[in-house]
Amino acid sequence: MSLSFILGLVGNITTGLVCLAPVPTFWHIVKKRSTEEFESIPYIFQLVNGCFWTYYGIVKPNSIVVATVNGFSVALMTIYVVIFLVFAPLKMKVRTIVLAVTFDIVFPLVAISLSVLILDREMQISTAGLLSAIFSMIAYGSPLSAMKTVIITKSVEYMPFTLSFLLSVNGGVWTVYSILTKDIYIGIPNVTGLGLGIFQLLLYAMYWKPKKVSSIDGNGIAVGAGDLEDGIAVHEPLLLPNSPATPKQENIDEQ
Repeated sequence: MSLSFILGLVGNITTGLVCLAPVPTFWHIVKKRSTEEFESIPYIFQLVNGCFWTYYGIVKPNSIVVATVNGFSVALMTIYVVIFLVFAPLKMKVRTIVLAVTFDIVFPLVAISLSVLILDREMQISTAGLLSAIFSMIAYGSPLSAMKTVIITKSVEYMPFTLSFLLSVNGGVWTVYSILTKDIYIGIPNVTGLGLGIFQLLLYAMYWKPKKVSSIDGNGIAVGAGDLEDGIAVHEPLLLPNSPATPKQENIDEQ
């Protein structure tokens, strides 16, 4: 078993964890039966991103690890978009339908069909790789709004550490994989993702501070402040409306 294949399997795990990061957000949406101020755009672009990476993993030899994890991503993002459509207000529902049909159905079907019918295998690989890299760059650029918020507010409340850490690890694993397999299409977006992930961790180191207990009852127990750690209230915030975990910090991934 080659080192690149092992790294691909590790990348499957880390990418899968990144894809699962929005689950608490959508559980919140289902419980509230409302999308509130959350945005559907990160999930829509993650879905088309997953479609092209799955196609790339299929047409390129020895890239099954790329196809499998992105097939998983496509399934999850489809579920997220459907949930969003069920609970979104009418105006947001209409916009989401238009965007999803355009970018997640029509565009991939036309692009992949034309690629299969017109191009030879080498050009199919190059076309799929280029489209995948472009949409990965868009997805990796999503956390920029969350990082801007951190810098302005000097608070990491809306940039969960777990997701930032997973994005860094995921970008690092796939970067090494791309070097071993000499795959520039996987390499470029994941080097970017690794850099953004490291920058997020640096912001954490600069701006993290413990949350104070909001109130104490007669027994010295924190009331309404979440869990306690060493007497300090700790809670994982719901993510930014535009953040993929909501994918705008959601968002993703590479792969």
